[in-house]
Amino acid sequence: MDKIIRVLMAKPGLDGHDRGVKVVARALRDAGMEVIYTGLRQTPEEIVNTAIQEDVDVIACSILSGAHNTLLPKINKLLIEKGAEDILFVAGGVIPADDIPFLKENGVAAVFTPGTPSSVTIDFIKGNLKR
Repeated sequence: MDKIIRVLMAKPGLDGHDRGVKVVARALRDAGMEVIYTGLRQTPEEIVNTAIQEDVDVIACSILSGAHNTLLPKINKLLIEKGAEDILFVAGGVIPADDIPFLKENGVAAVFTPGTPSSVTIDFIKGNLKR
């Protein structure tokens, strides 16, 4: 029997829009993944601590606030500091294309922008697990 993929979905920072993350969470759930949604306004520390406590395979952050270049690298740094860099780290939301290379250099494995088909996100997660 295949292991069920556990995904922590998080909304870091002061971002108060959660419709998109709920749509993606449902798509991942429908694809057979176990989804844990932390809710709005999570700190990087809360996200990483929850990911470790819940023993997830993936952290998927949804961010629309424009703070992605600050918050996402901090999450990656905390993952490394806590010895949890084996958790696949992806992000989605309104993130300018020019910022994506910086995010990838800072630990985000993939960035899914608006309009990305759910199947692309699902396939990426399934094909890039580190655990």
